[in-house]
Amino acid sequence: MATLSQAKTLGGVGAILVLFSFVPSVGALFGIAGFIMVLVAIKYIADSLNDRKIFSNMMIAVILSIAGIVSGSLIALPTVFNAFQNGYFSGPNFTPSPNVTTGQWIAFGTAIGVGLITAWVFFLVSAIFLRRSYNTIGSKLNVGMFGTAGLLYLIGAITSVVGVGFVILLVAQILTAVSFLSIQEQQPLVPRPGEAQTLPPTS
Repeated sequence: MATLSQAKTLGGVGAILVLFSFVPSVGALFGIAGFIMVLVAIKYIADSLNDRKIFSNMMIAVILSIAGIVSGSLIALPTVFNAFQNGYFSGPNFTPSPNVTTGQWIAFGTAIGVGLITAWVFFLVSAIFLRRSYNTIGSKLNVGMFGTAGLLYLIGAITSVVGVGFVILLVAQILTAVSFLSIQEQQPLVPRPGEAQTLPPTS
C-alpha cells in the first residue's frame, strides 16, 4: 500500500527534477521523469488520505495543460509553417520580407495571438484545478506551503502573458519541492467511507 513516506520522497525528488527541465541535452528527460514522479506522489497521497478528488483534480489539470498545448499549436503552427514556406522571413536573422503585405502580417499576428490566448486559457483553468488539489493536500497534511504553491501557480498562470508569470511559476515549483519534503510521514488515520474510526482506550 502507498505510504506518505513514499509520497514525500517521490514528490520531493520529482519536483526538484522538474526544476532542471531547462538543462541542455538532458533537461527534457529530467522534466518528464520529475513530472511523472510528482503525479505518482500525489496518487499515493490521495490513496493514503482516501480522497480521490486530490488525484482527479490533478489529472484534470494535467489534461487541460496538454489540451492547451495541442490546441494552441494546431492554431498557430500552420500559420508559422505557411509564413516560412511563402518567404515571410529571409536570411539567418529572419528579417521580414518587404514583399509581404500589411494584411498578410496582420493575419499572421492574429493567428499567433489566437493560438497563444487559447493555450493561456487552458493553462489558467488547469492552474485552478491544480490549486484545488494542493489546497486539499495542504489542509489534510497540515502543510500550508502546498496551498501557497498552488496560489502561486494560479498567479503565475494569470501573469504569464506579461512574462513575469514564468518567474512566479519557478518560485511555485521550488515551494512544491519544499512542500513535499515537509510532509510528516506519520499522519492520523483517516477512516474509509462507511468505517468508524477506532479511538484509543481511555483510562
